[in-house]
Amino acid sequence: MVPAAGHEPPRLPAWARKSTVVALSVLVAILAFASTTQTWIDADVQSASVRTAHVMVQGSNAATAVTALALVGLAGVLAAAVAGRVGRLVASAVVVLAGFGVAASCIAVVLNPRAAADSSIAKATGVSGGPATTVLTWFPIAAAVAGALLALCGILAMVASRRWPTRTKYDAAAGGRRRATGSDGETAEEGGDAQAAQVDEIDGWDRLTRGEDPTD
Repeated sequence: MVPAAGHEPPRLPAWARKSTVVALSVLVAILAFASTTQTWIDADVQSASVRTAHVMVQGSNAATAVTALALVGLAGVLAAAVAGRVGRLVASAVVVLAGFGVAASCIAVVLNPRAAADSSIAKATGVSGGPATTVLTWFPIAAAVAGALLALCGILAMVASRRWPTRTKYDAAAGGRRRATGSDGETAEEGGDAQAAQVDEIDGWDRLTRGEDPTD
């Protein structure tokens, strides 16, 4: 069915717009990544034989997977923004998994900060498994929240992306057949020639890549 002149497709709600979903997803992915550059654990080594008694453990050392998963989530968001219908679902699923992975890694640090800080303590003091007290900062909790939000953004993208328009050369050809009623009561195609020319050019290149002569 051809839409009438002046008819506009229904507007997407704010939560389903591509710009909204992508912006939120990118924001929480960046927050998760940025948190790993901060101190997650303050460790005090209780031994007189070490030179460094106080060790500050960054998130990138306490939970190495968080940095990588945050970047994976960010890449998935950007891929979902430019992919086709099926690609959007796959990329959104990757974002969901990355978000859950970030949250799980952070929760592991919160539950056992001593184990998360052990490698950093051993590297700084040369003593592994020695007595030490650890104090968590608020950054691992913030990163866990960001990971959970990233997973929710991925789910949101899976739902909202079904409403996002998909533009192909065939869509352009269909869009070129929109009709409008003139003052004389006759119908005319709007932009059909320009759209058709663009599609013909694309088809010509496709035929060239197949070794065919587009002038036939």
